[in-house]
Amino acid sequence: MQNDANVVPLNKSATEPSQTSFAGRVPAGLVAVRDKVAVQLRHAMQALFDNADDTLFEMADRAANNAEQSAYFEAMRDLRLKRKGIERGFLQKVFENFANLNQYEIGRAPVLDTVSYENLTLVQNDELEESVALDAMVAKVVSRDGVALTHLTTRFNTLVSKKVEDKSNPLGPRQLCEAFLEACRGLGVEIKVKLIILKLFEKYVLADAEHLYAEANQTLIALGVLPELKSVPLRRPPQRTVPSSQGAAPSAAAPEAGEQGSAQYMDADSQAAFAALRDLLSQVRGSAAPARSMPADAVPISSNDLMRLLSHLQSHLPAQTIDEVDVRQHLDHLLTRVSSKSGRSRVVGQVDEDVINLVSMLFEFILDDRTLPDSLKALIGRMQIPMLKVAVLDKTFFSRGSHPARRLLNEIASAALGWAEHSDGQRDHLYQKIEQVVMRLLNDFVDDPAIFSELLDEFISFTGDERRRSDLLEQRTRDAEEGRARAELARQDVEGVLNERLLGRTLPEVVVRLLQEAWSQVLLLTCLKHGTHSSEWEAALATMDDLIWSVEPHEDPDSRLCLLEMVPQLLKSLREGLASAAFDPFSTGEFFSRLEGLHVQAFQRYKQVEEAPLLDLEDDLPLLDDPLDASVAVAPAAVQPAMVAVVEEIVLASPEPARAVEPEEAFADDDESLRKVDDLRVGSWVEIQEDEEHKLRCKLAAVIRPSGRYIFVNRTGMKVLEKTRMSLAVEFRRNAVRLLDDALLFDRALESVIGNLRRLKNA
Repeated sequence: MQNDANVVPLNKSATEPSQTSFAGRVPAGLVAVRDKVAVQLRHAMQALFDNADDTLFEMADRAANNAEQSAYFEAMRDLRLKRKGIERGFLQKVFENFANLNQYEIGRAPVLDTVSYENLTLVQNDELEESVALDAMVAKVVSRDGVALTHLTTRFNTLVSKKVEDKSNPLGPRQLCEAFLEACRGLGVEIKVKLIILKLFEKYVLADAEHLYAEANQTLIALGVLPELKSVPLRRPPQRTVPSSQGAAPSAAAPEAGEQGSAQYMDADSQAAFAALRDLLSQVRGSAAPARSMPADAVPISSNDLMRLLSHLQSHLPAQTIDEVDVRQHLDHLLTRVSSKSGRSRVVGQVDEDVINLVSMLFEFILDDRTLPDSLKALIGRMQIPMLKVAVLDKTFFSRGSHPARRLLNEIASAALGWAEHSDGQRDHLYQKIEQVVMRLLNDFVDDPAIFSELLDEFISFTGDERRRSDLLEQRTRDAEEGRARAELARQDVEGVLNERLLGRTLPEVVVRLLQEAWSQVLLLTCLKHGTHSSEWEAALATMDDLIWSVEPHEDPDSRLCLLEMVPQLLKSLREGLASAAFDPFSTGEFFSRLEGLHVQAFQRYKQVEEAPLLDLEDDLPLLDDPLDASVAVAPAAVQPAMVAVVEEIVLASPEPARAVEPEEAFADDDESLRKVDDLRVGSWVEIQEDEEHKLRCKLAAVIRPSGRYIFVNRTGMKVLEKTRMSLAVEFRRNAVRLLDDALLFDRALESVIGNLRRLKNA
């Protein structure tokens, strides 16, 4: 017998939280929404798993090696076995999130886990990739369906006393993603496979969020929950414009052809911004822009007609290089043909003429910009006609920073900042992607600017994947360089203490070798792990000092007693230290065997010193032939340890390859070249002239302060250059380094155009 939604079974503990007890507290309106969307989510999850096999099989078919292929096949098997559990776990988590909307935990103190600072680590790469993918999925849904989600959240807030936000809404993209990830915790798959499964969740579940929110909102509206809350449709630039009457002269009171249609879609700020640009242009017409003489009977063409002419040029000029494309010249040629056919002189209206001139000036700046690689300028230049068309359709193109066409241009320029042409003539994925975007615009863009939003989303997704990979590699490069610098400093510290204690002294060869080859490794690891101000470091130095003292000659009786007490602990400390450094056990045994011989000889020497007075008393007695008596006199000369005089500074071997010696020059502290180096910030892009033919574009990834080295990486995050502060100053002095401006390309171009117009106006 099934329990009613509001009935709690009596055979369960009253304190036990159950899904049934939670459900009883959910308002009826939320229950209706929950049950309705649960059906839709269940169908979406079924579609996900129905298509997962095909997707993973296709990935396995394209796998680069057997291991990768096996991982995909194993993931297919794992998904089949755990499919039902994941579906059930996902929906259960969604139900729990609904139940928690009306739940408060009163009087419970937060439970804090015990923290061990020794075990703190950075976020693992897999977790970082998963987090980045989740954030991108959430951002896409919020950008696309944010209004409907906000309305749903507002309606939820009228039903529950607990404050609900978009991010805590059970149907919000973040809550849905986290519920799915929680349900997939039992999958034993690699991060590469998990990201594919997340993409499937985005495709089959989140892609339908619009209908999910629409269903939920309609359900609540039918129940009388804020029915007056209406969604405002997004305003798009017009598909058709209202032409002015033929023969009417343009005036300030009457908008010209093409202006009426677009003006009604611009707010006051956008209209004012575009009017200011036109005003500047009008004052310098003839110098900044050509002053065109119009025949007395000239009839301005409508913006629709201009769009058709531009579309004709767009379809017939895509294969030409940008240097061969003169939009104004080709338009004049087409207008001449139109005029001859109609028998009336047709010209471009003044508003559209201004738009053409402004876009032309913008692209003149873009194609002269030294920040863009030359090979990509030709591609970006071919976007001029599509950008001109969208500017004719929507004048907010010049004033709205979030305009999709502007953002697409900025994103392409930003991605191209670190691009370098391949010497073997191959085109990498970025070049191919930009080329694909440009060709889509040239082939598919007629008069619907929505294509820019679509291409923008695709390009951001592409660059996001690339940026995530490059960020991971760059972080590994940075960590490796910082570790290398720490190891170098530690090696210098160890060399310092070894030379301080050994240089200029004569010691048994085995002791010098033990300290230089073995104990130096113990000191190095101790320095890296604990530092030179730690008790562990002091203990390692004390062991080294005790070892040196133990093999030096001492004549007083107190030294013998001290040595007797010291040796057992000394040997123990040496063994433990060498074991912690994973030193070769065979070499360790050899060292200890020879060290034991040294200590035995030291004890014998002390014994001889004690027996010397007795031998002096027996000088007058006849010598005995007893071999035991003879051994006392012979023992000191039997085995003498090999001694080594340390006369040269000890230099420890480095596992890193030797760095190339860079020419260093002395610069004054206030030198301009040094100031430029010090002004560099991590993340800055530079172009370095390596020789007459080759330039290197790279980004400053890290400044290793202890060693004063600057680490540069390429667009993929791989290390390509390493310079010292002084050697970098030398490059600046010979003008071989140029900073690349990473500000938004369109904004820089617009700022330059406005600045030029103002200078011409004031000239």
